[in-house]
Formats: sequence, C-alpha cells, structure tokens
Amino acid sequence: MNLNVTGHHVEVTPAIRDYVTDKLGRVTRHFDHVIDVNVILSIEKLAQKAEVNVHVSGKDIFVKSEDADMYAAIDSLVDKLDRQIVKHKEMNGGPSRGSGGKHQPIAE
Repeated sequence: MNLNVTGHHVEVTPAIRDYVTDKLGRVTRHFDHVIDVNVILSIEKLAQKAEVNVHVSGKDIFVKSEDADMYAAIDSLVDKLDRQIVKHKEMNGGPSRGSGGKHQPIAE
C-alpha cells in the first residue's frame, strides 16, 4: 500500500503522519487489496478537513470529513472509509446474489 499524506495550509507533522498511518491500518485489516491511498489534510478558517482517495482494484473510493479538531476529523474519516471498504468488499467478494441457495422444488 502506497500512502501519501499532504497538507494544505497545515504542516504535516510526524505525529499527525503516524496517527493517520495507524488509523488507516484498520482499513487494510478489513481489505488487503488496497493499492494506493492519498490523504489531504487542510484548514479553512475554523474547519479542519480531512480527505482520502483510496484506489482499490476496480474502483476509487473518496471520503471526506470535517470537524473542529484535526484528530477528530481523521477519526471520522477513517470510520466512513471503513464502512465504504466493507461495503465494497461485500459487493465484490461475497457470495453470488443470484444463486439463491439450494431450494428443492415442491412435489405435488
């Protein structure tokens, strides 16, 4: 997994970078086919924003979050991303929807 953390109007300190890396480790625990992750942290007036674009096989997943605190925005972002990854995994890796199980016809 390639991880790229950038900041707009905010300096990405090693503490923030480590926090983002630890939190995104949860995503790879659910789905290990993540190719590339781009995280953008920004500050606009009083809003702390965190955005992530995750490239997985066959799809790009984009999530953004906004909060008064950067760490809270990152937490919210990872929660949203985790739900999206699990949904993507269930849609593509789960059992076929058309099979319907093994039903026996009713004999009359």
